Amino acid sequence: MIHTIGILSDTHLGRCSDFFRRQVESVFVDCSVLLHAGDLTDLSVLDAFHGKQVHAVHGNSCNDESQRTLPVSKLITIGGVQIGLCHGAWGPRQTIEERVLSLFPEADCIVYGHSHRAVCHRVGGVLCLNPGTFQSGGPYGAAGSYAILQIDDRVNKNQAMRASIHEVPR
Repeated sequence: MIHTIGILSDTHLGRCSDFFRRQVESVFVDCSVLLHAGDLTDLSVLDAFHGKQVHAVHGNSCNDESQRTLPVSKLITIGGVQIGLCHGAWGPRQTIEERVLSLFPEADCIVYGHSHRAVCHRVGGVLCLNPGTFQSGGPYGAAGSYAILQIDDRVNKNQAMRASIHEVPR
């Protein structure tokens, strides 16, 4: 079986808008599982993921309710693959990968956010994924981004994961 997982981070929304719902429905239509790597800001953002299995953590820009409700990190197993999920906000952005790798030494894949920079590469045998910021922004109005992770549980773990970064349609 192939598991298709949608990954986003840093939505920075005070509420779940109709526009955000349409974006989510459009880009994650084929995903059965969604991972939110923090800074969703308000829990209502998760309302857009209706009908999907959702895993989320809080980030440094989340409101008090989100920080009380969501964990700071989480280890998830999907299709035999262990995925570490965190925001990664503690410490400087330049060393974020070092910190998240040490947080999840047993993980096959680590999903994190905070830096607003999309990343998809391997460090040793670990797939590191940062979907970037879902919302467009920056000084030049750069498009938002997200990631899709596919896990094929019919093959060994080293070959099971395929990931890609995508631009959020405007």
